[in-house]
Amino acid sequence: MRHGARAALGGLACLLAWIVTMPADAVSPLEGKAQLEALSFSDLSGWDGDDHGEAFRAFLRSCRALDAQAAELRPAQKPDAGVLAVCREALKTPALDGAGARAFFERHFQPFLIRPESGDGFLTGYYEPEFRGSRRPDSTYKVPLLDRPDDLVTIPQGETLPGIDPALQAARRTSDGHEPYPDRAAIEDGALGDKAKPVVYLREPGEAFIIHVQGSARIRLDDGSVMRVAYAGRNGRPYTSIGRLLVQRGEMELETMTLEKLMGWLKDHPGPARDLMRQNRSYIFFREAAELAPEDGPIGGAGIPLVPGRSLAVDRSLWPYGLPFWLEGELPVTLDRAEPLRRLMIAQDTGSAIVGPARGDFFFGSGPDAGTRAGLLRHRTRFVVLKPRLDP
Repeated sequence: MRHGARAALGGLACLLAWIVTMPADAVSPLEGKAQLEALSFSDLSGWDGDDHGEAFRAFLRSCRALDAQAAELRPAQKPDAGVLAVCREALKTPALDGAGARAFFERHFQPFLIRPESGDGFLTGYYEPEFRGSRRPDSTYKVPLLDRPDDLVTIPQGETLPGIDPALQAARRTSDGHEPYPDRAAIEDGALGDKAKPVVYLREPGEAFIIHVQGSARIRLDDGSVMRVAYAGRNGRPYTSIGRLLVQRGEMELETMTLEKLMGWLKDHPGPARDLMRQNRSYIFFREAAELAPEDGPIGGAGIPLVPGRSLAVDRSLWPYGLPFWLEGELPVTLDRAEPLRRLMIAQDTGSAIVGPARGDFFFGSGPDAGTRAGLLRHRTRFVVLKPRLDP
């Protein structure tokens, strides 16, 4: 990497400005987790060749939500004044494309390499599944996705409730106060009673589980129409990867695991699959997302539709939505072939498994092809965050 005096001084000024704009008694969420190393845009491999106009349009989606103070689906760190100021400038010139969009990012942002205190940058993929389903149960469709129960209390980021383990992110409201919300096994065994209202029914438990992991889905009904379901809450229990458990048990090899193989194993081993899926105690609730147009992506944690290939899920305890991130690594095409990843993405989502300063989830889009590629992505990746300049 190349570092000139001008870039170093500019980066230092930007970093100091970021710290100064924080309250005097505040501690940076990155404290003890990562260091930021100032870069220039010439240090970003492939920067000149990216589609900056496409990235700018995704950035505008975040800016419109931030400007309107729209409610976030899963609240993240609050954006600082610098991000809001850049967004106001972006909204004045919404038609930027190509060189103009690139110049906008270079003028208003400073790139910083994220150096985690432990480990490396790591990128996975996710998508919006599509399965067949029915609004009513029958002999084919008998596995429900459940609506959010009215006794579920989501605990805001960084807060706790009396008597609730601080590691839990939700609780159950009772007449005597709050208690831990039932886990996946208990919910599947009927612990919620009539509070658990089905939204739609699927064919296989494995299909429902995949939707829980991805957080959204398109459900193709027998009349040919497509129903969209979106995240509506979770029981707050920790997430456990069943793919990792299968690898640890020797059932599959990590290098050759695909979504299709995982789905096939769950379908072919119903008894063991049920026990395996219950090892993930996290449980997701859904709602019908009738407001989405067919061309829209699913709703992300920021409360806006995601953009395939441009929306990034980040650790919401560390980063605000709307920040641009530059990624350098590889994007798998098949098990044996990958293409270079040199792309500007926008933080617009989060996930229970996305933990750490240089940890992200790449949104591939909707349908089986997107699912195949998402299942192949588990690669070390260089993460660069673009932070607003003090004096663009």
